[in-house]
Amino acid sequence: MGKYFHHSSGKLFYTDHGSGIPVIFVHGYLETSAVWSGFAEDLADRFRVITTDLPGHGKSDILGAVHSMDLMAGVLYDLIVSLHTGPVFMVGHSMGGYVTMAFVDKFPDMLTGYCLFHSHPFADTPEAIAKREMEIKLVRAGNKDKMFPESISKLFARNNLEKFAGAVARSEEIAADIPADGIVAVLKGMMERPSRVKIMEEGKVPCLWILGTHDSHINCDKIQERVKLPSNARVEILKNSGHMGFIEEKEISLDVMTKFIKNPG
Repeated sequence: MGKYFHHSSGKLFYTDHGSGIPVIFVHGYLETSAVWSGFAEDLADRFRVITTDLPGHGKSDILGAVHSMDLMAGVLYDLIVSLHTGPVFMVGHSMGGYVTMAFVDKFPDMLTGYCLFHSHPFADTPEAIAKREMEIKLVRAGNKDKMFPESISKLFARNNLEKFAGAVARSEEIAADIPADGIVAVLKGMMERPSRVKIMEEGKVPCLWILGTHDSHINCDKIQERVKLPSNARVEILKNSGHMGFIEEKEISLDVMTKFIKNPG
């Protein structure tokens, strides 16, 4: 059962289970907290695990025309303060990683560490911005459903599509339920986000960076060459995963994350 945090701009849905070191999961674009189903529950046997629907997603309210990464990081900060958790370990998947980097930038003292899960600290390229603008037009024309079959299946490694057919179908269902205005708001927010490479390189907060060999969105070899990682950062490459390693290689991901949360850096 979930609960609602009543923010000054609207309500935010979250779940809170387990005990111990607090860990908060931040989902990606076209996702909700439901994407962590199974993974978060297993981790809640070891830690206090909080999941949330970002503004404009799932059961959370739309907070404005633009959901910037900073705005969403600020809402998460307010939620964490309200829960009296003290510093948390934050896990951000894909777009959730952009929100996490904004949190690292703005509230480093509220973190024991963070994990970028199939994500990166860079701003959008001109090509990415053009793609998002095209998606905004598609959504505004009432055709958001046309994005899902292709975009969702590309999140998984090709060799995993049959094995995780149920997870692919579930991801499509989750995406279909996200309101059009919520999609547009985060697309605009992603387009305007700044690069936070220097924040990652400064190493004020220990970082676990999980990448997938078969990720069609992030080239795991080239992306690492663009960041001078600090000594308290660790990279984990999931050799049989695309963009959804917490599903595609769940047990390895759980093990790696558990060890890092207990001993960050």
